[in-house]
Amino acid sequence: MKKTDYISFISISDQELPAPTPEIAHERNVAIYDILQDNRFGLEKEDNKNVPTGPFHLSISIKDLRLVFTVADEKSTKMYQFHFSLTPLRPVMKDYFDICNSYFDAVKRLPPGQIEAIDMGRRGIHLEGSRVLLKRLEGKVKTDEATAKRLFTLICALRLY
Repeated sequence: MKKTDYISFISISDQELPAPTPEIAHERNVAIYDILQDNRFGLEKEDNKNVPTGPFHLSISIKDLRLVFTVADEKSTKMYQFHFSLTPLRPVMKDYFDICNSYFDAVKRLPPGQIEAIDMGRRGIHLEGSRVLLKRLEGKVKTDEATAKRLFTLICALRLY
């Protein structure tokens, strides 16, 4: 990957969704912060496509039940958009939603040891989600597992409303 293969700005297009809960807003904000601090993200060159070069601005949205990534260069002179089905992510997203709900509830009423156990399960499902996302991004995006985990969090945040 090149030195310029990273995301420098992220936006979440959620105007058609209800306002996020405080917990979901927090998860989303932490994921965005973490991505902007350190990430690896490059576009695969496609035949006959003039794709932007990094650093990148990334917009994530859901349209017609499909995940949409819109990637632009920093000057927004070149844009590239790709859509893909959420179907392969749905089983792991459901598990992630369930454990996140348990985690948010546990933080309010359980001792630290039990919260830690739930959080370990959450991290495991999170890792599984990032691996499924990496497979979905093959041929379109080059990224690392840490960036994919944070992107998975953002995708889930769009679906948790």
